[in-house]
Amino acid sequence: MKKVLVSDALAVEGVEIFQKAPGIEVDVKTKLTPEELKTVIKNYDALVVRSATKVTKELIEHADKLRVVGRAGAGLDNIDVEAASKRGIVVMNTPGGNTVTTGEHAIAMMLSLARKIPQATASMKAGKWEKNKFMGSEYQNKTLGIIGIGRVGSIVADRALGLKMNVIAYDPFISPEAAQKLGIELVSMDDLFGKSDFISVHIPLTKETKNLINAKAFAKMKKGVFLVNCARGGIVNEKDLHDALVSGKAAGAAIDVYEEEPTKNMDLVSLDNVICTPHLGASTDEAQVNVAIAIAEQIVDYLTTGEIRNAANFPSVSTELINIIQPYVVLAEKMGKFEAQLASGGLKEVRVEYSGEILNYDVAPVTLSLLKGLLTPILTENINYINAPIIAKERGIKVIESKSSEVKDYTSMITVTVKTSKETNSIAGAIFGRHDHRIVQINKFSLDVIPEGHMLLLYNHDRPGVIGNIGSTLGENGVNIARLYLGREAIDKQAMVVLTTDTMVPENVLDKLRNLPHVISVTTLEM
Repeated sequence: MKKVLVSDALAVEGVEIFQKAPGIEVDVKTKLTPEELKTVIKNYDALVVRSATKVTKELIEHADKLRVVGRAGAGLDNIDVEAASKRGIVVMNTPGGNTVTTGEHAIAMMLSLARKIPQATASMKAGKWEKNKFMGSEYQNKTLGIIGIGRVGSIVADRALGLKMNVIAYDPFISPEAAQKLGIELVSMDDLFGKSDFISVHIPLTKETKNLINAKAFAKMKKGVFLVNCARGGIVNEKDLHDALVSGKAAGAAIDVYEEEPTKNMDLVSLDNVICTPHLGASTDEAQVNVAIAIAEQIVDYLTTGEIRNAANFPSVSTELINIIQPYVVLAEKMGKFEAQLASGGLKEVRVEYSGEILNYDVAPVTLSLLKGLLTPILTENINYINAPIIAKERGIKVIESKSSEVKDYTSMITVTVKTSKETNSIAGAIFGRHDHRIVQINKFSLDVIPEGHMLLLYNHDRPGVIGNIGSTLGENGVNIARLYLGREAIDKQAMVVLTTDTMVPENVLDKLRNLPHVISVTTLEM
């Protein structure tokens, strides 16, 4: 008998699926303290959570029998996926279950903001009739700028077009052709800021997007712009937003997510031109039923047949095959992550070539892993082995898989060529021994790179003293080099230096490296 613990509130429809499944016993125990959960988790094969339960490394260490953690929702912020993976625990989510709900909430917030509906409601409830105080703004023929055309952003665009709005978008990772099919015009970030009457944010929170909407961004916007953020807290700098609202640069803001949750920023949320909700984007009856049913069905299938769907950390393959190709699955994901940080511009084409002994096996899971690695640094969340090819197709990214009988330098080799709107980059990878992952070629340079940790990739003219200058600059600024790899190209007299450092290199040190003699470019990579 397999035992399932539901530790957060789950729609009854999901619980009933567990109750009716043969060979499965379900317990619903919500509001357990972390200590109580650590005590009981050792008895369960599966754990179902929403956002309240924190599946930490410490909790996982107490989960002797746990085989799968299911999140009834898209986000995995409350689950230590890495710790689960190391213990062989599958982590599943339901990435599509609340897409419509979240998009509709953004539209509802935008409409309420422009017509000042919450403020007028509060006034009426206070016994007032202030008709002239709450003059609103129309939406028809106004321009909505959407930052990020993923699943939710596409829903918002579709609904806004139905309101007869002009929709423009910034998303460097979608092709113009894919955007055109949605009826959206792709523009630069600065053009979006300058042209939009309304701006709605639909991107993940990453180190690149943190504080993306800041004082400099507001300075580029129209006076009287309306801002909607139902994506993630931290993308919009709350202090700079407050200043823009007080100065009149922004006419209003609708906020569902915050830098700290529950938010303590009453200076912001108490402004008259701010409407706010407590992270309700996915909070509808329909969405909660959808994700409850989806996660229950996924976990039942896994516990009874071994089938894996919507896993964030494992591909959908048999146990026998995964044991054989697992090193290549891991290598491919690292190569995809490497390529994503190496490339600039919108992704257009990904070409994967396999050669050697790996051709004796089904390489489909390896390609899925590559796509997951490639898209995760761009989208960060909700990318798994199942939805990666679907998202690539939605974004107009052409994926080509080929097999080569040509004899290479390695027993098995994976070559990945990524074409963007700006450039083409190619890398090759191989397995040394049984599990040692290596990148053995980057464009025209042959190297032997271990893809892990904080990394720097430098192009330079092949001249004496360049490597010494690089090492001295890092050393003088307290950055220790852990590994150094060098590739040279005689014809063009260029070289490539790849470094692994003990700590992340600060931006001011990167600028110093870029200004060194004979250094052509410097790229940071986090592996």
